[in-house]
Amino acid sequence: MADRSTKVYRRVKPTWARFSKPLTAEQVKRSSTLSKPKSARSASDPWSAKAAKAKSAKKETIRVQSFGKKKTATAVALIRNGRGAIKINSVPIKLIRPEILRYKLYETVLVIGEEYFRDLNIRCRASGGGQTAQIYAIRQAIAKAVVAYYAKYKDAASAFELKKLYTEYDRSLLIADPRRTEPKKFGGRGARARRQKSYR
Repeated sequence: MADRSTKVYRRVKPTWARFSKPLTAEQVKRSSTLSKPKSARSASDPWSAKAAKAKSAKKETIRVQSFGKKKTATAVALIRNGRGAIKINSVPIKLIRPEILRYKLYETVLVIGEEYFRDLNIRCRASGGGQTAQIYAIRQAIAKAVVAYYAKYKDAASAFELKKLYTEYDRSLLIADPRRTEPKKFGGRGARARRQKSYR
């Protein structure tokens, strides 16, 4: 039996090397250019010029943040450029339950029309309060954010038109509702109701 140390092993090419095609002259040139440090690359290098051009042509990032309130519930809406997706606490709007409250959220879209939301992505976070109060806070945050977006990135006339449409439909879509429940007092079962007094 041959000693392991004296045995000669045949070198086998790895699978990827056996079946890969040889590099073309252009690919070799590109890899040698990209392997150089950035400072060593020439300004006339077509690859670096292309990257710089792509960077300059990059779309302007849109970012508008707005908040809405209802009783003790608070919601923050963030608008970015996108494809018309609306998410509430990382849940798509079409999955919000119960259905009747989902339609309350849809009002912000349906009142002004879907075309205003086509190029926007809206992310909303809500906290505090109850389920209904959160929904009302969210719809207010979305409506305010859309108006702010059109005022900032489009023109003041379209923002004013949206404001008018929202206010005519429901004032609470843009203006916070200051009403609160009146505190209960002693001597009765509610804020105003008193215990009945018996004289006999």
